[in-house]
Amino acid sequence: MDEKVSISKVDADYGSDQIQVLEGLDPVRKRPGMYIGSTDTRGLHHLITEIVDNSIDEALAGYCNYITVEILKDGSCQVTDNGRGIPTGIHKTEKKSAVELVLTKLHAGGKFGGGGYKISGGLHGVGLSVVNALSEWLEVDVWQNGKHYKQTYNRGIPQRELAVVGDADHTGTRITFMPDAEIFETTTFDYDVIKNRLREVAFLNKGIKIELSDQRHDKKELLHYEGGIVEFVEQLNQNKTTLFPKPIYIDAIAPKGEGEIEIAFQYNDTYNEIIHGYANNINTEEGGTHVDGFKKALTKLINDYGHSAKIMKENEKLSGEDVREGLTAVISVKLQEPQFEGQTKTKLGNSFMSAAVAKAVTEGFGTYLEENPNDAKELIMRSITAQRAREAARLARENARRKTAMDSMALPGKLADCQEADPSKCEIYIVEGDSAGGTAKTGRDRRFQAILPLRGKILNVEKARLNRVLESAEIKNMITAFGAGVGSEFDESKLRYHKIICMTDADVDGAHIRILLLTFFFRYMRPLIEKGYVYSAMPPLYRITKGKQVYYCYSEEEKDKLTEEIGTKGVEFQRYKGLGEMDAEQLWTTTMSPEHRTLMKISMKDAIEADATFSLLMGEDADPRRQFIADNAHLVTNLDI
Repeated sequence: MDEKVSISKVDADYGSDQIQVLEGLDPVRKRPGMYIGSTDTRGLHHLITEIVDNSIDEALAGYCNYITVEILKDGSCQVTDNGRGIPTGIHKTEKKSAVELVLTKLHAGGKFGGGGYKISGGLHGVGLSVVNALSEWLEVDVWQNGKHYKQTYNRGIPQRELAVVGDADHTGTRITFMPDAEIFETTTFDYDVIKNRLREVAFLNKGIKIELSDQRHDKKELLHYEGGIVEFVEQLNQNKTTLFPKPIYIDAIAPKGEGEIEIAFQYNDTYNEIIHGYANNINTEEGGTHVDGFKKALTKLINDYGHSAKIMKENEKLSGEDVREGLTAVISVKLQEPQFEGQTKTKLGNSFMSAAVAKAVTEGFGTYLEENPNDAKELIMRSITAQRAREAARLARENARRKTAMDSMALPGKLADCQEADPSKCEIYIVEGDSAGGTAKTGRDRRFQAILPLRGKILNVEKARLNRVLESAEIKNMITAFGAGVGSEFDESKLRYHKIICMTDADVDGAHIRILLLTFFFRYMRPLIEKGYVYSAMPPLYRITKGKQVYYCYSEEEKDKLTEEIGTKGVEFQRYKGLGEMDAEQLWTTTMSPEHRTLMKISMKDAIEADATFSLLMGEDADPRRQFIADNAHLVTNLDI
């Protein structure tokens, strides 16, 4: 392909001597979770991230502009880049090729000591060795010094020394690996999961081209964004009405050249705040100094401008929450020695970055406000409205708390609660309609199953502030029943049920109600989804009888397969139009019994994708929403329980 321009610039400082060895590889197969987080699908896909991160490091250093990621027909994965290639020389002290050291020794890489990379995306430098240790087999190809080198491994053990297998007219590295079924719960790669992460990487490194293909399903696409994080913000806001015509972009160098800062942000007509922070391409999910610096500068700037322009009174002060309503922002910093903190090591801790980002925002956005007074005034008036709404929501919450304290029977009257007191053993069914709710109450196991009926569709929270949300009777019932609060005051430790199950009819209306519920959870109780508390029940579509034998089918495919097996003679088909057509025993057997039911677990694998989806579904344009509902939500993954 003509676009694959080889960058073969040679760096004399990058060679086998820059590979530093800190310890051996033995612990990885014994405790893989310590190195990749888990051995489920998340850990599986992390293997690809580790390899791609190495290629991105080459791009950050200026030696790579094209990466290909391919899922091969046999289920293995292949990652190729046009960087310098892993050094192939023999290490002076280890007496092995640098390629073999990188693939067999933990903490062996050019990221230590500053010799190979000034800026590196990898957290620990363990990438390739961990991938090798957790693969059934792995092949490495390196094109360097006019030669093509190759080496193969089985479960981390080299099968032969690095050898020259041909000539080369370019430079680069290719890693091909098959994840080990002895280690992982599943070894099947998910194209969409990979695409979401690679798209994120492509946004954060403008200009780089990442080609993703899947030979299993004949898919291929090129991820390439010349606009970088500006395009990122535009995509996040693509189904929303924006306050400014284009995202505001800030590009700056930290004092003393200690880091690079890129910020893009734009306000939209929703009431939700979306801030994605990154440090050296790593998603800092817990925030950190770069995000703190951005927030503080934004709040101070808008308050200062409001006072100086006489839009706000002297004693008026907007909070950070007020000025960030409807904000979509991406903050990307790159620095030589990132310090990561927090529970999951995804919180940036470098103290200088807070002041550096604040200075960049103050200068960049301050200039924008001065040059665009109409936009500035609209933003400040919007923030003042947000402040008033927040105060109204606070009063509503306080009134609710007072009522709860005074009323010993504070739980909703419609709630049929369970007897079990341990939340980890309790589940609540959110049921569509009083009729189905009555059937569910009769059919449930009252020891651990609670039922809360809803009357029709709940409020579309995508277009409502929290104070209006709290006025909805159905939503208030859910908040009270769950017991954990709402919004910024949500407290997971007070949650009364650890399974929240949406049980709606298996039709378009049922899907719409389920999506409205998920939108509410996503916007105001996000930990419910992030921590895996939310499920969707799977009622059957068909009841099929042949003589005294009764079968339940949950899809058209399942019905067709069963029909082939049992034939059609003497067979009766009943298609359920709703939960109300089942009696209590049938509902228990098919949909509520932990022994026989199938639940769909709601999983936010990718918060960015989820947010875009909810905006699409709950936005002004009805056509894509209708299509999505007809096709059913792809936000869920099947989980048999």
